[in-house]
Amino acid sequence: MSSHLPTITDVARRAGVSTASVSRVLNSSDRVSEGLRAAVQNAILDVGYVPNAAARSLRIASAAIPLAASQGAASPDPKSGSAKGWSGKFDRTRKEEGTMKGPAIFLAQFMSDKAPFNTLPSIAGWAAGHGYKGIQLPTVDAAYIDLKKAAESKEYCQELQGICAEQGVEITELSTHLQGQLVAVHPAYDQQFDAFAPAEVHGNPKARTEWAIDQMKLVAKASANMGFDASVTFSGSLAFPYLYPWPQRPDGMLDEAFGELAKRWGPIFDAYDDAGVDVAFELHPGEDLFDGATFEMLLDRVGGHSRCCINYDPSHFLLQQLDYLAFIDIYHERIKAFHVKDAEFNPTGKQGVYSGYQGWTERAGRFRSLGDGQVDFVGIFSKLAQYGYDSWAVLEWECCLKHPEQGAAEGAPFIADHIIQVTDVAFDDFAASGTDRAAIRSMMGLD
Repeated sequence: MSSHLPTITDVARRAGVSTASVSRVLNSSDRVSEGLRAAVQNAILDVGYVPNAAARSLRIASAAIPLAASQGAASPDPKSGSAKGWSGKFDRTRKEEGTMKGPAIFLAQFMSDKAPFNTLPSIAGWAAGHGYKGIQLPTVDAAYIDLKKAAESKEYCQELQGICAEQGVEITELSTHLQGQLVAVHPAYDQQFDAFAPAEVHGNPKARTEWAIDQMKLVAKASANMGFDASVTFSGSLAFPYLYPWPQRPDGMLDEAFGELAKRWGPIFDAYDDAGVDVAFELHPGEDLFDGATFEMLLDRVGGHSRCCINYDPSHFLLQQLDYLAFIDIYHERIKAFHVKDAEFNPTGKQGVYSGYQGWTERAGRFRSLGDGQVDFVGIFSKLAQYGYDSWAVLEWECCLKHPEQGAAEGAPFIADHIIQVTDVAFDDFAASGTDRAAIRSMMGLD
């Protein structure tokens, strides 16, 4: 048997359509003709594609069991070659203890003043239409969430969750990337980052910082009101302009920068601890926390605070040429959220990691849609399953080439294909002989 497990790309090639078209069929979109639906359904049967990694693993364990039947789908009609009664939609949300949830999508790159992206109900419905089961919600725009009200009212939070549930999705976490960024801003970035804050604090870095810290604390309460145990954010930066040590950094500069960062974030961690919520930093170049070493520099200065955690995003690590699989081995206990984002690094004789100030399409390192880059997602999902990560797998879409609609359409089935239903049995349990101490001692010649 071939070791290659069919993907939506194989289905698309077999049917002679795009992967986005396959995604729409899988998610029972209304924008699919009967001819297209039939072509994709037949291609699925022809290549033996199954939409989640758990069901696909069943193929290896027991090839004699028809996969379509194992998913509750009808077997092919031997006369027509089609699947009678097959709905065209699979359940991707089955969750066992220790199994990751998903697919979900981070809304930051899609929110706008144009429908269907301009209100919470409409953007939630759009996400559900692409097959997503969860949405990660930014908190800086009152058009989607009144943050102060969410921090004060569980009833309001339940109303928001109900709006999303009616559309077929749930909110996974609240995001404070923009507010977290403003907790610490180097003066070189003051003018640019003022755009993320209310007009009344523009030109006043101290007031802007106080506003950002207050926002962070409101999200702690709002997250608790929604029943969440983590929120995702950025750390902000005071030291990043001095990343490269030329001119030579003065002695004590990094101690001062990370000491100040700890001074600002420490009370925030305490507020999140009171709320029972983790702060999950996306480790991102441009922030002072951009890799494991810098994360530890803050962690050490806040006494290993239990709420200082990580939103794992491998794309930023690939572009730094960091071992992102070993990172999971080291920091898995701190990983509380997961951004599924792809990237590629193609150095040339002209540019490398720093990418020569080039635009995104010309950079050696650039973000790509899922499956188009170089990130080893099979390894990542396996590592996270190994360590029991059971929160959400959230697409963060950024790509310098592909249209966002296509990226979103392809993202849900890609994530679903990679989620591993964690087993509760060992594959060799059939050969277990039980425990008999006397027999064990006899086998080793100890008696």
